[in-house]
Amino acid sequence: MKLYWKYIVILFKSQMQYRTSFWLLALGQFLVPFSAFAGLYFLFERFGQIRGWSFDEVALCFSVIHMAFAISECFARGFDSFSVLVAGGDFDRLLVRPRGTVVQVLGSKFEFTRAGRLLQSVMVLIWAISQLAVDWTVLKAITLLLMVASGVFIFSGIFMLAAAMCFWTIQGLEIANIFTDGGREMGQYPLNIYQKWVSRFFTFIIPFGCVNYLPLLYILDKTTGNELPYMAAPLAGILFIVPCLLIWRIGVRHYRSTGS
Repeated sequence: MKLYWKYIVILFKSQMQYRTSFWLLALGQFLVPFSAFAGLYFLFERFGQIRGWSFDEVALCFSVIHMAFAISECFARGFDSFSVLVAGGDFDRLLVRPRGTVVQVLGSKFEFTRAGRLLQSVMVLIWAISQLAVDWTVLKAITLLLMVASGVFIFSGIFMLAAAMCFWTIQGLEIANIFTDGGREMGQYPLNIYQKWVSRFFTFIIPFGCVNYLPLLYILDKTTGNELPYMAAPLAGILFIVPCLLIWRIGVRHYRSTGS
């Protein structure tokens, strides 16, 4: 982790060499999600509620998933652009260094301008909490933090899986965007508004339901029966990173270089 923090400091200093560009990009990242939030607002202005969910409740869901995506994009962007390292043969240099490839790839790229998107999401979160009549407890606050952490691990894991595919395909696969950008858009809403096969896939295969639906039921006091599984659901999302790491290790073992 000492090496990882050195990567962060070095790349932050390099990006701050062009401060005007940095702040303009951060401002763009702050403003762009507002269009999605505005669309959410007008949707509820027209229909009032969706499957029993109010605008304030969905706003909480919206803020959590966008916070998780912003943090993941900032700190796991190296996996998203991993195909460049493979295609150019630069991954070979990482293999001969006395540190793990995961840390090195993570440290190869950071997008600090995503702080703009994160700030916007935090603002929506604070607003949603202020509007909801929720009896907040320590356990609910911890659950909310775990929801964000769970989303970060899931998005980072998807970035890692997409990067691992590059060991066989060389170039990145655009299909991965279905689960990153698509997962972010889908995760803005509670899963029960979708068809059953969609909600089941995104609960038991890619566990976005452990981020934006099951623990949300606990926070909003909409659970039936034992509350513990709903409260602990984000932990399943965090564990999603384990099979992703295993697939990454399999990919590294099968890497045959580019011949350059």
